[in-house]
Amino acid sequence: MRSLLLALLASTSLMTPVLSTSAQAAQPADPVAAADTEARTPLAELGKNDPYKWMEEIEGARAMDWAKAQNAATLPKLQGDPRYAGLEAQALAILNAKDRVPGVSFAGDGFLRNFWQDADHVRGLWRKTALESYRTADPQWETILDIDALSKAENANWVFKGAQCLPPHDTRCLVTLSNGGKDAVTIREFDTAAKAFVPGGFDLPEGKQNVTWLDQDTLLVAREWEPGQVTKSSYPYVVKSWKRGTPLASATEVYRGTPDDVSAGPSVIRDSDGVVQAVLAYRAVSFFESETYLLTDQGAAKLPFPLKSSIQGYVSGQLVLSLEQDWAEKGFKTGDLISFDLKALKAEPAKAQATLVLRPTARQSVEQVTTTRGRLIVGLLDNVTGVAHAYSHGAKGWTHQKFDLPANSTISLGSTSEKDERLFVSVTGYLAPTTYWLADAGSLKLEQVKASPARFDASTHVVEQFEATSTDGTKIPYFVVRPKAVKYDGQAPTLLYAYGGFQVSMTPAYSGVMGKLWLERGGTYVVANIRGGGEFGPAWHDAALKANRQKAYDDFYAVSQDLIDRKITSPRHLGIMGGSNGGLLMGVALTQRPELYNAVVVQVPLFDMIRYSQIGAGASWVGEYGDPAIPSERAVIARYDPYSNLKAGQHYPEVFIETSTKDDRVHPAHARKAAARLEELGYPVLYYENIDGGHAASANLAETARRQALEYVYLSKKLMD
Repeated sequence: MRSLLLALLASTSLMTPVLSTSAQAAQPADPVAAADTEARTPLAELGKNDPYKWMEEIEGARAMDWAKAQNAATLPKLQGDPRYAGLEAQALAILNAKDRVPGVSFAGDGFLRNFWQDADHVRGLWRKTALESYRTADPQWETILDIDALSKAENANWVFKGAQCLPPHDTRCLVTLSNGGKDAVTIREFDTAAKAFVPGGFDLPEGKQNVTWLDQDTLLVAREWEPGQVTKSSYPYVVKSWKRGTPLASATEVYRGTPDDVSAGPSVIRDSDGVVQAVLAYRAVSFFESETYLLTDQGAAKLPFPLKSSIQGYVSGQLVLSLEQDWAEKGFKTGDLISFDLKALKAEPAKAQATLVLRPTARQSVEQVTTTRGRLIVGLLDNVTGVAHAYSHGAKGWTHQKFDLPANSTISLGSTSEKDERLFVSVTGYLAPTTYWLADAGSLKLEQVKASPARFDASTHVVEQFEATSTDGTKIPYFVVRPKAVKYDGQAPTLLYAYGGFQVSMTPAYSGVMGKLWLERGGTYVVANIRGGGEFGPAWHDAALKANRQKAYDDFYAVSQDLIDRKITSPRHLGIMGGSNGGLLMGVALTQRPELYNAVVVQVPLFDMIRYSQIGAGASWVGEYGDPAIPSERAVIARYDPYSNLKAGQHYPEVFIETSTKDDRVHPAHARKAAARLEELGYPVLYYENIDGGHAASANLAETARRQALEYVYLSKKLMD
């Protein structure tokens, strides 16, 4: 469940300089106990005098008129720059390049599948090819579903959000479509053999929903069954079984959470032949805590897992979990990977014994877990670079071997085969285009099947890793991608990026657009691995939760100051960028340490942290930030809340704020309010609201290229001119 929710957010933060170390001191000795006894503030009281609450009506006429007026004022300033047209054309050429390497996934019908977008297919093609063809320089593709043609036929702005196919043959699929990029989606049954939606097949109307196959004629569905039947986070909490050929209204309830949960949903555990081994339901009681239930004919039986744990896979009869908390009574620690014999677990849950698969070191983190037919594949971060191991389970427990993949890179585990031990693995770095490998987890054989073309001249830059010392003495690693010939005189135009939340790790990755539009033009790029992320496991994340949130921001300032102290750059030439939770980070940095920066790109941000739990999917994130309705937790939040900490008479740089009208996750009101409040205080502000695009702020490649060109024009004006 945690991995599903993590996929639903991107992060940012804001701060006030004089309070950089005081957040903990404001908390009572036992904040959990205090929160349990405190009287909750009525939600209607939070921000009740906010003059911009009307901006929370996403598509209200007044809010839309305001957004369009802001676009009309901002776009000419940026698009009128003589560099804009060239940057947009370069970005679009990279995004639409015909020689991009298509990532693929194994399908049970023997083909490899891929989703592809380019200039001729803006919304995209879902297509397939054979492995033999994929190995060639010019694979022969067969279209399964044309999203552009579908959008035209149905007069809709469809965004393809993936397809869930029924094993073992994977020919019946649940295709997920979003109108304009929203998290609310429609789901339709599709036949890949017939290349058509199934007449009279499963068809779920738009909503935030979680669906999985039980068998060919049965779905398990969590959705808003009755008006308002969603959690405070706007996700479903009632799971039903829906039989083919019956009305959706006739679906039978199999599990129910509560409106106070984050969400509830179904999960089906299958073996490599597609045979169901267990039917589960999860109940997410917070963003990071969930209960798991075994669904049987006798009802739902709670499984004895820690609240902070995540099911990672099933292989060789073993159900594999990762732990995000200590399980002291069982002898396990935070970050451990453990397994249960599934048959024993189902027979007597309370007596089932777990086995240790892997215990990471202090500088390691389990980043990815997947399974082939008979192997458990684990991707590790070791001091923020990747390694991969193949684990086997036998009479003597778990044994493992390491893949001999390129060092000092980010290693991503891709699609795996259920028929044998093969999987795809990608390897990338800041200056190294992605290579795609076909690996065999049994023999450890590696075959490089594809290599992405270079999109910029990387010969002029070098990658280095440094450490900064945060206010509490913690060493914070960060990567610098800089020109080889840079003079340490503080003049290098530098873009610093960070996220710092939700246990999301920032690892080396190749970006053709960033490289072309920034590095190739002499820019320096920096990524900070601040606390709140997952670079060193759950403990790195937990260190910046709730009352300790300021630590993430202090880490960010420490990296900023270290760049200045090393004379790589200076405040005049230092810009920062972050999105979602990272957008919050930008807002905090703006309000707490504006003297450090000359450019701030605030992407799809959280910003109003006093009301965040009431708009968008904000209620699901109280496990990360705290609950504004609890006075002691609100007192901590108020110290860094960017919205309420914006003040007149400060030396704020002119910021560039971006959002999307269709973002039903991090509500566009956050960005709108930030811009409106800055303007009210007399500060210049640039604001761009994409009318479509969802949380990615762009619904297709053309919109993505426009957004990126706007960002790099802004950064060029502020840091290079």
